[in-house]
Amino acid sequence: MINTHTYTVDEKYENERVDKCITSAFEDLSRSYIQRLMKEEKMTVNGVVCKANYRVKTGDELSFFIDELIEPEIVPEDIPLDILYEDSDLIVINKPKGMVVHPAPGHYSGTMVNALMYHCKDLSGINGVMRPGIVHRIDKDTTGSVLICKNDLSHNDIARQLKEHSITRKYVTIVIGNIKEDKGIIDQPIGRHTTERKKMSIYSKNKKSAVTRYKVLERFGQYTYLECVLETGRTHQIRVHMASIGYPILGDNVYGRQKDRFHLEGQTLHAKTIGFVHPTTHEYMEFEAPIPTYFQELLQQL
Repeated sequence: MINTHTYTVDEKYENERVDKCITSAFEDLSRSYIQRLMKEEKMTVNGVVCKANYRVKTGDELSFFIDELIEPEIVPEDIPLDILYEDSDLIVINKPKGMVVHPAPGHYSGTMVNALMYHCKDLSGINGVMRPGIVHRIDKDTTGSVLICKNDLSHNDIARQLKEHSITRKYVTIVIGNIKEDKGIIDQPIGRHTTERKKMSIYSKNKKSAVTRYKVLERFGQYTYLECVLETGRTHQIRVHMASIGYPILGDNVYGRQKDRFHLEGQTLHAKTIGFVHPTTHEYMEFEAPIPTYFQELLQQL
């Protein structure tokens, strides 16, 4: 079965390469995947087969044809994991920068799930074969603690705690700008960006409640070192919230400034602490992921 997708080019993408335009508009499609569709003549512009070097114009109607997705078998891979805690129900991983949490189009190998399947063998199946054990996630370039469930009972319990906002999630980050107040609360609903599907926005029509608490740990003149606590867990929440009040995260080239003098690869955001009630013992547990070396060195520089 073939699925047809259409997109009318917004004026903000005027003269953009067609593959870049599509990947900005559709979150789950990689640029290499779009380029393959063009080679297979499965993409058209205004009804005409699209060439790879085509630059779009405002109002162009792009159509592309994707065979119905069959979820691939996820192959276990012998990738080292930094394990903060493990028992028969749960495992807490300190995820490194650059590692994708679970497979998705364009990222079927080298993910944390590939590594977990080699290490654990059994993971909960509630989220399907692409996301076994995954009850929450952090972005590719965000480092730190991720909680994985090994069975459905623990998965359901942790999912309930997430829904009730009772799980402790503390992050540290460096933002651009000197925040004057020592602490604050950002209570601003977030939803999918109306035109750029990879982004989230406080201006979306379909928004969900999002609350972030922050406090200043140290000031460095043009930069501020913060602790951020999530009361909710929306996609890109801290990144969107800090940018919305004029203090984007250093290194964030999606919501912040495109260039930084430190030549960072992605945002300086670290999921330092995670705390939850164990689904079997019913005891509160809390784990802390060490701040990565690049982050420590950056703090010393500042």
